[in-house]
Amino acid sequence: MGKPTGFLEYEREDAKATSVKARIKNFNEFHEPLSPEKQRCQAARCMDCGVPFCQNGQVLSGMVSGCPLNNLIPEWNDLLYMGTMEQAYNRLHKTNNFPEFTSRVCPALCEKACTCGLNGDPVSVRANEHLIIENAYEKGYAKAKAPAVRTGKTVAVIGSGPAGLATADQLNKRGHSVTVYERDDRVGGLLMYGIPNMKLEKQIIDRKANIMKEEGVKFVTGVNVGKDIKASEILKQYDRVVLACGSRNARDIKATGRDAKGIYFAVDFLKSTTKSLLDNDGKLVDGTFVSAKDKDVVVIGGGDTGNDCVGTSIRHGAKSVLQLEMMPKAPDERLESNPWPEWPRICKTDYGQEEAIEVFGKDPRVYQTTVKEFVKDKKGNLTKLILVKLEAKKDEKTGHLNMVEVKGSEYEVDCQLVLIAAGFLGSESYVTKAFKVDTDPRTNIATMPGKHATSVPNVFTAGDVHRGQSLVVWAIREGRDCAREVDESLMGYSNL
Repeated sequence: MGKPTGFLEYEREDAKATSVKARIKNFNEFHEPLSPEKQRCQAARCMDCGVPFCQNGQVLSGMVSGCPLNNLIPEWNDLLYMGTMEQAYNRLHKTNNFPEFTSRVCPALCEKACTCGLNGDPVSVRANEHLIIENAYEKGYAKAKAPAVRTGKTVAVIGSGPAGLATADQLNKRGHSVTVYERDDRVGGLLMYGIPNMKLEKQIIDRKANIMKEEGVKFVTGVNVGKDIKASEILKQYDRVVLACGSRNARDIKATGRDAKGIYFAVDFLKSTTKSLLDNDGKLVDGTFVSAKDKDVVVIGGGDTGNDCVGTSIRHGAKSVLQLEMMPKAPDERLESNPWPEWPRICKTDYGQEEAIEVFGKDPRVYQTTVKEFVKDKKGNLTKLILVKLEAKKDEKTGHLNMVEVKGSEYEVDCQLVLIAAGFLGSESYVTKAFKVDTDPRTNIATMPGKHATSVPNVFTAGDVHRGQSLVVWAIREGRDCAREVDESLMGYSNL
């Protein structure tokens, strides 16, 4: 390691966020990175801990601890500190196809498991990663590198989210001819239309996609496989097919008045904003997106997507924003039952909630609460919600804790726009039926444990459609593992 005493000499320092008042005026990324010199000092904090839990990526007490990609974090932290930037990039890119994405949107499982964080602040791994990849683009280290030899084998990847892109990137590097099909008008899947610009500006996706095109990957957008083109045609045309089409079957809220006008799934709301911005030179044009302007907005769901809806609604100019969470508030600090290096089950206040606190003067989250009724006017427009409090009660038969309504706890709130961010239930049936693949009880595409081959010969799967809704970093890992399995099936061995 470059500086054995670095963790004792340097305090953790992160990229500064733009003030709330400034950043809510646009949809741009809003963190100002540290200078390269300061970031090198942050890399020096990596402490030669002996057992790098940061890159472990194993399940502890039901949650993953450390990086699922097994990124060689201590190694490239050291290389960054030493200033050997090309080597740092090569070491980072060895395990991660898309550091430009993960350094922006990953919740940094690595940092939560960092040994330095046991008795202090963890190493700023994500920010270090960000400097390495952006420097690589600037200096040309990340430029296109097409394979020298082609195998003559063809692969179709259905879906251009992080799992599909990782699969395609790996198989193309091996020399196979890869075509990626995307039903939307732009490449990126949920990276493009599920994550708002504030977290991931879309030119970052285009930059990488263009490099992949230079390297030989073919992208076909605006084509919905299973509807616009038959699965049988894809299977005839390609030697192998990879289904990486995500987990887009959104969980709905069943309550009286659900048919009211003004209720949208979160991803549809976020997509409409991003698409309007992209189609109109960075401006929102009335009539081209679902608007929250001057409306009382209620977001149902307390996860990352719910937070993104809060931040986006504030940028629209919402009158008020309320965020409902069914579960109790998590503790502010680790409990003794949740020790390091387990993932910390603590309350996180994200950027959207921070903005709501400053704009509206209070945290938008209301815990142990759900919608009992959507109230609409004579024209069918949503006007109010009837909310009800919840409490945990044990099921005497199963022993499970269930959230049940508290009798008499109903109350009313004004609302003209509801955004449902309650997660996803699995694959969309038209895709799985088109390819006739088996699914599990959660409707994810079924495979043998730890494998990616489906029940249909020559058809493989990766990402959320395989493991269920998860993180970008897990999607990349799925794509890499799937690519290796596909390569083995084509060539008899793999060097991926």
